[in-house]
Parts: sequence; C-alpha cells; structure tokens
Amino acid sequence: MQSSLQPTVDAAAVEPAVCRIERSMGDTELSYYLPARGDGVNDMYLHIGFNAPEHLVERARVRLVWGILRLRHPLLTCSVAMHSYEDVRFVYTPPLTPQDALADADRNLEYKSVTKDQLIDGYLNGQRTLSNQRLSYLVISSGADILPTPPLTPRQSSPVEETSVPKPNYDLLICAAHFLGDGMALHQFANDFFSLLATDKSLQEFEAQLNEEWERHCHPSPGKILALPTCLEDSFPPESSKLRSAIGRVDYQITQEKTIGGQSFPRRPERPRHTIVPTVSYDPDRTKSILKRCKANGVSISAALFSICNVAWARMGNCSPDLPTLMYSAVNLRPYLKCSSLHDSYWFLAVGYFNVVLPSFIPRSVQPGSTFWHRARAAKEQSSKMAKTPMFVSRCRLMAAERGWRARMWAKEDDEKERGTYQPPPPAPASAQLTKPRAPSSALIGLSLLGNLDGTYKHATFPALKLHTLTTGSRQRAGGMLLFGYTFAGKFWVSLGYDKNGLDNKVVEAFWENVLQVIDEFLPA
Repeated sequence: MQSSLQPTVDAAAVEPAVCRIERSMGDTELSYYLPARGDGVNDMYLHIGFNAPEHLVERARVRLVWGILRLRHPLLTCSVAMHSYEDVRFVYTPPLTPQDALADADRNLEYKSVTKDQLIDGYLNGQRTLSNQRLSYLVISSGADILPTPPLTPRQSSPVEETSVPKPNYDLLICAAHFLGDGMALHQFANDFFSLLATDKSLQEFEAQLNEEWERHCHPSPGKILALPTCLEDSFPPESSKLRSAIGRVDYQITQEKTIGGQSFPRRPERPRHTIVPTVSYDPDRTKSILKRCKANGVSISAALFSICNVAWARMGNCSPDLPTLMYSAVNLRPYLKCSSLHDSYWFLAVGYFNVVLPSFIPRSVQPGSTFWHRARAAKEQSSKMAKTPMFVSRCRLMAAERGWRARMWAKEDDEKERGTYQPPPPAPASAQLTKPRAPSSALIGLSLLGNLDGTYKHATFPALKLHTLTTGSRQRAGGMLLFGYTFAGKFWVSLGYDKNGLDNKVVEAFWENVLQVIDEFLPA
C-alpha cells in the first residue's frame, strides 16, 4: 500500500519546532493495531532475568542506553493517530535536543521491586501499559529496593570484587506494541541493549554517544532526510505483471480452501481474561540430547514441536478423528523484502503465517515412535514447501490484505456494538445457501518457534552480565493460546501462554501435561 502522506520530510525545509513525520500503517500493522486499541491485545513483552554488578544497572546509566537505542529506532518513540479504519498513521516528532531525548527515555523507564512472576502477570493481566502515545516501555526490577539515582560516575569494581561477590539478580521487561515489530526485532534489540549496557563506558561517554546519535538521526541539516522504516507491504518486490497478479489470486484461493482443521480447545462462558504462562526448561545436557535426537531423525526441534502438540492432543481422546489437526506459526519475511527503506532500523513488522496439518488419530498398528517422527518430518516438509514455493511472496501479500480487511471489518463492528448501533448483516440469499459449504478451518494452537536464541544473544560480548532466564509473549485476547519453544542460555525452553478463564482449564492442563510427557518419551535424556 502507498502512504496517504509522504513518509519522509526534508529536515531543512521545516522549522525544528514543527518537524513531524507521518507514515500510514500497512495492512499487517493495521491487523495488529486495531484489535489492540481497547485492552492492548497483542502488546508484546520480553522478560530476561540476569545477574549484573549494581553499577551497570543504575538508572542514570540505563536511561542513557535506552535513550540512545530509541534514537536509532524511531518507531519506538512514535505516537499513533487514527483518522479512520483505513487511515491510521505513525506520527514521529524528533526530539529537539539530546536532553529532550533523554527526558523522553526516562519517562518511559520504570524501576520496580517485584518478582519475575509479578512483573509478567501485571503486564499480561493488569491495566494496559502501552497506549497510542506510548508504544514502548522499559521496566527493571529487583528483589531489593531500587531507587531512582541521579547521574553519578559508575563505581569501578576491582577484579577481585567482581569475581568474589555474587552479582545481584535483575529482571528486565521490554514492552512494545506488536504493530511496531516482531520477535526478531525484540530479541535483536535486547542483545543490543545488553551489549551497550555492559561496555566500560562512563556516563560522560554515554552522554557523548547520545549527542552523536541525535546529530545523526534528528538534527535538521540541509539535504538530510528524516524517515520511518517502511511498512511490510511497500517492501515486497512488486508483481511482475497483471497476469502474475491474477495467477497469484487464484493460487491463494486454492491454498486457503486446502486449509482444513477441525480441532479446538473447548471454550468457557465469557469471564475476565487471565493469561498464565507455565514454563519448563531443560538443562544443557538434556538440551544437547534433545537436539541430537531431532537431528538423528532428520528434523529440527521446531518441526518436532508440531508433532509433540499433535500427539499430545490426539492422546486426549476427546476429538473427532475424522478432521485433522491444524496448527499455525509465524515466518520471518525479512529475507524476502527488497532493500529500499530510507531507514536502517530493524524495528518494523515483517511476519507472515503458515499452517501445518496433521492427522488427529494415533494408529494402533504402528510403533508410537515411528508415528511421532513421521509427523515431525511431515511438519518439516510442509514448512519447507511453504517457504520454497515461487508463490510465497504473493501469498503473503494477499494474506496481509485479507488480514487488514478483516481487522477493519471487526474493528468497525466492535465500535458499533459499543455504541449500541450495530446491525447484523442480512441473511445470505437462498442461492448462496445452496453452495457447497467450506470445510472447517479451526486451528488447535499457534506455535511461536524462536529457534536458537543463543545465535542472537552474543553472550560473550557482555561477560559482566549473565543472562539466565527468558520468557516472552503478549497480552492475549479472551480464549487465546500460544506455545513457545526456543533455546536460550544453553537450555531448551517450552512455555504455554493461555487464558485460563476463557478455556476449559482441565483440558488445557491435561494437554500441557501430555506435551511434557511426549517430550520425555520421544526426546529422552
């Protein structure tokens, strides 16, 4: 889609006091923004538990690092202006001075003294942290009281002190609206944050770096172009012809009709949403064994997770075996985009989606292990086929357009219901009712397959810090569920974020127990 306004502005052509850059949201961004307006559905969080010397986590230091990174990634500091369901814009007002940038970072930084579980629960189930005026936020918590500190010279610790005194534990929570970016952006940002925080720079050196970043990204000068990262749809390579576009539409329709799924968790009557995230990690030796077993069977742990969920659900025995199990996951679209953005920030949204369909029954005539690994390989094959098809970009473009259209339709309907003006659509004409009904396409569960995060977090570059725990997710809609699988700090982690009030909790608990049992059975130590 094309922006309704120019997405860039010549900084020399306007007065600094009125410098304002706007860009219209694309369909994918809209599909995340519109549901989030009320209660923050899809607002992302990334929690990382780490040990660090106290002087590295002082507020004066953290807010400088936070401020530097916010200058590099302007979407984090934008606001949102909604003019209509079709016209929603990012609005960026560059800070007038480095001091303004630091003050803005400080306003969006909070120190708490709560546990990790309290931190995550408050974000997921409490009052919304983010808003149209606050698209990102940073929280640091410790079991000990941490008070805001004035700018002080960092304390220099001797090598003996560093090695002999246990480093305090801290919890970092990075909060960001999902329409700003995706998991790739979130984890890359966290790595950059820790890499910068753990340098041996003094506060004065950080202040100098903040000034340099402001000069580079915000200071008006002749010929300088200030811009925001381009939306996903404008970053796709264009269709080569009208014929190619028409073929793509037919291919997309056929693909959608083949997406069949008839399994889902039973829902409960509407109650206040309450998301919980049970999480299990496996020690490094067990993790190596798990990865080795997957490799020996020709699959990745990501493909195995589809089979784990499939077998865990089939063993519940409360589903119709006639309809298959449909699961979905996200795919990183960055490798498929053209390099034409006027901004080099990695904070932008670039995800598509794919489905994996597996049988809902367990054959009695086949060894359980054979069934498990066969389905893991089937998941791998479906995922690979999806990514390698020459129609992949076309499908992603059309799916984005459909998701944007649905989001606008549902947002309009929600608003009308809230105002009491909603009128349900008239019944379909008799001729339409005689057409062949479409096969069901209910999804059992979504999987967020983050892979080996130790490839993103360069632990060796910040030896003064030890990252030991990672949990991620988002504020969910009522009845939402998402399973996460990833490797971090040498451990394999699996977690299940779900609304315990919106789903039959006994069924979900039994499924989660089955997931862990399947892992123990087919991926033993």
